[in-house]
Amino acid sequence: MTDASATAPRRPGEQTLTALGLSAPALDPVDASPHTFPGGGRWRTEVPSCEGPEALAVVLKEASRLDVPIHRISQGSGVWMLTDAEITEMVEATAERDIELCLFTGPRGTWDIGGSTRTDSGGAGLRARGHDAVAGCVEDAVRATELGVTCLLVADEGVLWTLHRARAAGLLPADTTLKLSALVGPVNPASFAVYERLGADSINVPSDLTLDHLTEIRRVSATPMDMYIEAPDDLGGYVRMYEVAELIRRGAPLYLKFGLSKAPGIYPYGHHLRELTLATAKERVRRGRLALDLLARHGADGDMAPLGSRLPGDLIRFDISS
Repeated sequence: MTDASATAPRRPGEQTLTALGLSAPALDPVDASPHTFPGGGRWRTEVPSCEGPEALAVVLKEASRLDVPIHRISQGSGVWMLTDAEITEMVEATAERDIELCLFTGPRGTWDIGGSTRTDSGGAGLRARGHDAVAGCVEDAVRATELGVTCLLVADEGVLWTLHRARAAGLLPADTTLKLSALVGPVNPASFAVYERLGADSINVPSDLTLDHLTEIRRVSATPMDMYIEAPDDLGGYVRMYEVAELIRRGAPLYLKFGLSKAPGIYPYGHHLRELTLATAKERVRRGRLALDLLARHGADGDMAPLGSRLPGDLIRFDISS
């Protein structure tokens, strides 16, 4: 990638538009996030929807071919959709390359017998319905971490708090990170701060938040933020590649998630969806290359966090003893 220090970052179309008298207003330094990842850097990368060892192999091969740096790889179908052997294979492959592997935990409302999620209102969404659903998430968390998984994806605030308490009590490894799903992402600074306090180490915000919304959130929290640069259709299908530099400036520390629009859903994954899953896994990496190329073209690709870095830094938590 281009050395950003060799030239001042520029905004898309800046020189041509300025010559035509159509220059954009100057950026306000007050809008910029003051936060970074621990160990340095303002952005990391994530390839989502990597549903098993075969898809993971495709992602790793394509990332090597296109020189796409990856900090985290995540899966959406769930721990319970993978065998122990499959999880172990994914753990070993990512550990070999110092990439964080994140697997989704437990039952969720959208796959439950409850009918409210199928109404126009969406009901309780992805939340874990009842004690048994929470127990399933905990079971997944214990199993995954025993097999070496270091990051768990969560879609329920009660499950998040329970897993955070388990981590604090030594029932899960202390360096386990908890990532909040895009499907329940907060949309204002108050709710973002609540998820941080419940134990989230990485919080996925919806891709339709404005730049001002990101600045508002950064005024109350330094928790790493995840954002789809290109969102799947069921999350809106938004494509924000030309905004990547400004998303980083406003939202750092930020995970750039390389999703894919105009693609059928693959959750929960099975071999009947094999060809689609492998094809879309490969294309997500290519989309990542396109986004990184835009950053480099604008001289804004500096400040990437070191590869292999994964921890969130010191965050604010609710008192577990209360």
